[in-house]
Amino acid sequence: MKMAMQIPLIDFSADRSGFYSDDVDRKQAVVDQIRACCLHNGFFQITGHGIALGKQKAVMNAVKSFFALPQEGKDAVSKLNNTWNRGYEMLRSQMLEEGTEPELKEGFYIGDEIPETHPYFINKRLNSGPNQWPDALPDLDEFKTASMDYYSSALALARSLLRALALSMDLPEDYFEKFMTGAVATMRYLHYPSQAPDADEKLSRGIGAHTDFGAITLLLQDTVDGLQVLDSATQTWIDVEPTPDALVINLGNLMQRWTNERYRSNVHRVINKSGLERYSVPFFVSGNPDYVVDCIPTCLSEGESAKFEPVTVEAAVSAAYAESYGRAQLFKNKITEKAVEIPILKAVVAA
Repeated sequence: MKMAMQIPLIDFSADRSGFYSDDVDRKQAVVDQIRACCLHNGFFQITGHGIALGKQKAVMNAVKSFFALPQEGKDAVSKLNNTWNRGYEMLRSQMLEEGTEPELKEGFYIGDEIPETHPYFINKRLNSGPNQWPDALPDLDEFKTASMDYYSSALALARSLLRALALSMDLPEDYFEKFMTGAVATMRYLHYPSQAPDADEKLSRGIGAHTDFGAITLLLQDTVDGLQVLDSATQTWIDVEPTPDALVINLGNLMQRWTNERYRSNVHRVINKSGLERYSVPFFVSGNPDYVVDCIPTCLSEGESAKFEPVTVEAAVSAAYAESYGRAQLFKNKITEKAVEIPILKAVVAA
């Protein structure tokens, strides 16, 4: 069941008229809006975020040009070529929701350019290494520029959002700076083929119902809908309609853990029955791999205890990745086993 509800739209205004306004009341109004969203569903949209519309269009064009490549061009930069989560991910590689089929999406992972001489690469830190770039693209230089320009802008915006989040928790504005020093962030290009109108939503999904692994996610949508957020109060799904020049922001599991579950990492999914191809660019902020996430003092009420033990960013996020991809592989193994059993059975009958 769906309700005609909306995810709040906040004018963040990453300039002197919004969050960075000299007007204390105006800045506080933005912080208050963010706090209310984080306490409720952990989802909101922002305009005035400072990422130019031209950069948004350029990166979305890059996304579409990549997925328009022949399959062999995409397979040439498969993420299976490395162990640091960079490159192409084929359809049905991941399974975030138990009880469904592997997901009807394909992706392409990009991160900061980490050379093989960097300590993160040498020590095999979380999602850290050089990018794979698709040589099959005729406009590869434009693709690289659009990708990394957007990546840099999204990372800068994430820092600003974390400053706002700190103030929303009655913390110093720079509270998350150490977390963001040497931060790992992963950008993912996603393509969702349209599902048949009569497809079983309980089994076939673009992405199954899940929560994100890291601290915060910044999502750029194209014009095709499909994203749905579970409203915890009513247990109904809210359609997040794409809003021109807006980014969808949501909290991840690290932030929920950090705030002792005061702030919510909320369940969401994608079901694309639009009849059109859906494209999106989520930007996942994990943080410094060595940073220890422990309960934030202002998120503990008097007499309340922390619900979680301290954990490093790398340990928490790596475990979540392993679970979701392992679930998909188990599903595929079962399908393969059944396919093998049938001919064996036929052979026995024939004998």
